[in-house]
Amino acid sequence: MHPQIILFKRAETRASAAHLARRGPILDGGGNSSSSTSLAEKIESRSPCNALRKMVPMTTEQEAAGLAILKRVAIFSSLSEPEFAFLTSHLLQRKYTSGELIFSEGDVCAGLYIVQSGNVRIFKSSAGGREQVLSIDGPGSSIAELPVFDGGNYPASAQVVSDSTLLFFSRKDFQTLCVQHPEVALKVLRVVGGRLRRLVDIIEELSFSTVRHRLIALLVRLGKTEGVRNGGGIGLTLPANNSELAAQIGTVRELVSRNLSRLQAEGLIQVDNRKLEIPSLKRLEQELEASGG
Repeated sequence: MHPQIILFKRAETRASAAHLARRGPILDGGGNSSSSTSLAEKIESRSPCNALRKMVPMTTEQEAAGLAILKRVAIFSSLSEPEFAFLTSHLLQRKYTSGELIFSEGDVCAGLYIVQSGNVRIFKSSAGGREQVLSIDGPGSSIAELPVFDGGNYPASAQVVSDSTLLFFSRKDFQTLCVQHPEVALKVLRVVGGRLRRLVDIIEELSFSTVRHRLIALLVRLGKTEGVRNGGGIGLTLPANNSELAAQIGTVRELVSRNLSRLQAEGLIQVDNRKLEIPSLKRLEQELEASGG
């Protein structure tokens, strides 16, 4: 691992240390607590920030696995092998357990995260505890591109949905990469633009459509992206509870439960615990168009 590591400013460290202290231990590639005396301990001796203390440099095997993921990341596509070598030499790795927070809205931005395995939900929270999920990102996705560029805090929170492994690239190192390779910055703009379009869609849905319409739209989207064909229908697994479904469509758990029951009574879906069957995706799409907003 490259000896250079970019540390937080002392003031930034104090701002986020309290929240980061709640996070779990870092594991090595074999699932054991890391006892390495290399870069990870140097980080700990120089910074009180838990986020960096709990990240560890990667072994040669882990770097190879990380490189395979990096080549799937949109903002890093078309880089040369020497450029990928620069990336892997500056990466840190961390393992998270299901439900663990990566960072909270308002935390100082430390750098860019890449999902190596698992899934991460990006969400906003209200003062009353309501959540609105902005996206759920899987392997090969980059997280926090915007604050890496504008120098601001994280604009939303990030939490792992399942046991996950993330790669971390410090803000300063990433900015250095963009200066040396401007095409990376252009690709970041493309990714951020796509996220902005999705946010505009979310605002439109919340402002002008009913809960029924949003729920059907979500089921159609899940059916197309995650569904498994089963005879003439499509099967999929719902999130762990209706509160999570509610957070994804901007409503409350009770309305999700009520509308799922209605859709089942109408024969549009069949629900068995968290397993959902869509007998006819075409019919559900027709209902989506008919419900309008």
